[in-house]
Amino acid sequence: MKCFWVLLTTLFCTFYTNAQSVEDSVKVVVNTLFAGMKNADAALLKSAFADSAVLQTISRNKEGKMMVRTEDVNEFADFVGKLKKDSADERIQFETIKIDGPLAIVWTPYNFYLNGKFSHCGVNSFQLVRFDGIWKIQYLIDTRRRQGCKN
Repeated sequence: MKCFWVLLTTLFCTFYTNAQSVEDSVKVVVNTLFAGMKNADAALLKSAFADSAVLQTISRNKEGKMMVRTEDVNEFADFVGKLKKDSADERIQFETIKIDGPLAIVWTPYNFYLNGKFSHCGVNSFQLVRFDGIWKIQYLIDTRRRQGCKN
């Protein structure tokens, strides 16, 4: 009976460790995106995305109407690459990560600072796909607001 509990504990620890390492590999990709932003490194930022990735933002226009804007990943990366290092600082918290085989979802509340000053907050919702063993961001949609932020 003692061997059974040792075996069961070993299997549980192995499963938990493997689940954590997969979760960590997803976090690495998300963190790569934000390291690219912070370092104004367009190539690093683009390396986090799949070739067919979609990048969208939910916000309100000047009239207060809700809208969804789609951005081209390459244009976004080029814009970031023209910034000064450390001027774009998005500070995230990993709140939820779910993984099923080659699909992962990640939910990260954030505060965004531009040139050291608080700009806005919101939530990022990522969909990642594992292509040939490598996680890539396939879809990213975020919210942006200035009210109700905890900075």
